[in-house]
Amino acid sequence: MKKLIVPVMAAAALLAACSQKAQNETSEAANAVAADTAATTENAVGDVDVATDRALGSAEASLDNAGSAIEHNTDKAGAAIGNAADRAADATGRALENTGRAIRD
Repeated sequence: MKKLIVPVMAAAALLAACSQKAQNETSEAANAVAADTAATTENAVGDVDVATDRALGSAEASLDNAGSAIEHNTDKAGAAIGNAADRAADATGRALENTGRAIRD
């Protein structure tokens, strides 16, 4: 126990012996570290915000492009169905005409 008391008392004596100037410099250094940490954190938050905005903008553009492609392909499919229906109606009409001619002859 005595071995532990001696180093603790020596450390306490050294701390008490620190001059006011050394204490002020230590305090200023701690304040500078805190200010640097705050600035670094603020910059990091700004970088994250910018990256998030870019990612969301990219996702929005991708969704817009996908919507445009779906709309375009839907229009093409609708046109193809309309054309097929027209051809089927024409073929049915020709078949009816041919049947009518065949009945008359």
